[in-house]
Amino acid sequence: MAISSLETIYDTLLAVPGMHDTVKIDLKIPRKTVLLLTEVITRGMEQKSESGKNPIHISKESEEELNTIISDSLEKAGLTTLNSKLKALTNQG
Repeated sequence: MAISSLETIYDTLLAVPGMHDTVKIDLKIPRKTVLLLTEVITRGMEQKSESGKNPIHISKESEEELNTIISDSLEKAGLTTLNSKLKALTNQG
């Protein structure tokens, strides 16, 4: 399926009524999974901006919400400092 077709499908799905409704998600996951999940979300958002060919268009509002989820998850898991240090190591290499 062409990238433009996927973009249209995702844009359509995100515009469906009710997609802006708040949903409560209660996750009980290990800290390592929190760290991995936040990294996957971060890399996915970075890939969008680098390649320009990501089939999902992330609005500024959605990007801010995802960043809030990342920071809240790291804070609740007590991993904010560790994540910052890992980022610093990654940026050095």
